[in-house]
Amino acid sequence: MATLHLVRDDMRDVTVGDRRVLFHVPTSGLFELDSVGGALIDLFAELGEVSEEDVRRRFDGVADPAEVIDSLRELITLRVVENGPAVPAAKRSKPPVTIGEFPLSTVVLNVNTGCNLSCTYCYKEDLTTPAKGERMEFDTAARSVDLLLQEAKGRDSVNVVFFGGEPLTNLPLIRQVVAYAEDRGREAGVRMDFSLTTNGVLLTEETVDWLDAHRFGITISMDGPKPLHDRNRRTVGGKGSYDVVAAKARMLLSRYRSRPVGARVTLTAGVTDVVAIHEHLKNDLGFFEVGFSPVTSGAMSAFNLTGDELATVFHNMKDLGRTYVEAAKRGVNTGFSNMHQLMTDLSEGTTKSLPCGAGLGMLAVDKEGDLHLCHRFTGSSQPTYGNVGDGIAKDSLGSFLEGMANRSGTDCETCWIRKLCAGGCYHESYARYADPAHPTYHYCDLMRDWIDFGIRAYAEIMVANPQFIERHVAPRRGMK
Repeated sequence: MATLHLVRDDMRDVTVGDRRVLFHVPTSGLFELDSVGGALIDLFAELGEVSEEDVRRRFDGVADPAEVIDSLRELITLRVVENGPAVPAAKRSKPPVTIGEFPLSTVVLNVNTGCNLSCTYCYKEDLTTPAKGERMEFDTAARSVDLLLQEAKGRDSVNVVFFGGEPLTNLPLIRQVVAYAEDRGREAGVRMDFSLTTNGVLLTEETVDWLDAHRFGITISMDGPKPLHDRNRRTVGGKGSYDVVAAKARMLLSRYRSRPVGARVTLTAGVTDVVAIHEHLKNDLGFFEVGFSPVTSGAMSAFNLTGDELATVFHNMKDLGRTYVEAAKRGVNTGFSNMHQLMTDLSEGTTKSLPCGAGLGMLAVDKEGDLHLCHRFTGSSQPTYGNVGDGIAKDSLGSFLEGMANRSGTDCETCWIRKLCAGGCYHESYARYADPAHPTYHYCDLMRDWIDFGIRAYAEIMVANPQFIERHVAPRRGMK
């Protein structure tokens, strides 16, 4: 055989207990290495360039030649091992990603820039009080629904998300839009799903029952127990909102039946106790799941997690992740959504050329009907990509997305989590570097550590209780 080399940038060798697992970067697949496969990886790692004589010398009298050949063929099929000398990732030719279709699945309607709370860390650049808020008109919302159905490209379901400010400050519009969207969906033979992220203050029993009847996906923004929640989530007058929000959350959870309800937690400077926050929101209040969003690039730097505090957050998330794993072994889902999403990505073999669906499967609409990459950009100085009246500006949007998918000269090219991260959140980069195209270098090491932890966790669960993955996550594609 010709000289072979290991494509180091396309694999991650992970030891879990007495097992070795190969994470295949291009497919996000997980493959268990037997003793021969592991020994081959070790040989390539040791020598760099490996010849037929090197293989024979290492395995003669140690392993069945047929097993060695089969294992080597598998590594070559995965392109973890290739012919000839190693070529740096930056110099490897690859076909450029081209984007000509924009198969929308979601529109986010920014129904009011006004909010009845004044959270100190809010990233929204157009935020104001409810009375001064810019409210979306029905015609703009209806055109948004029409555009969504027009661009859905044969999907059997689409999603309309209501956002703000606080979306419930414009509940009459939400009711109108739901009625219109359901009628249009029936005509088109498409199921219309609805979602809402709310601070919970304006929830009433009547509103909850109406949301339930229309099967809304609901997320409540809460930051944990009273001292932590009231630290930043305050009324316009400066009072803490925990007592009101907790009461409304309990009311909602006691009567909402159509879909599970989750909580979204914003972690800021001084707020790092992920385990205690999850315990309170999941077990004391009863949310189905709890997700955490660390703030690292807010406009007001005093609230950003940096250095040791950000590392503490990830350390605590791994502590909570270990609880998730131990529960999963017993068949129980603890409702830690960050961990559950990571398990889903590994189970489904998620691979990304772009960090998220922003601009491709999802667009956000502002009061004027202008189209933004996502809800975080409404009110910002960043370019828009068309209008609900005229349609998507596909040339400029495609140019932006292709630039993101094909960007070169960054550390992402050789990073082993590149197909799960794809450079990081556009808005995070915009907020920190004033450039949505800039990779989110400030937490690369932490993200690599988090995904490494997730791979080990996934392997543990698959050994102890694979039924958990089958029941709670998704069918496994790559593990063997």
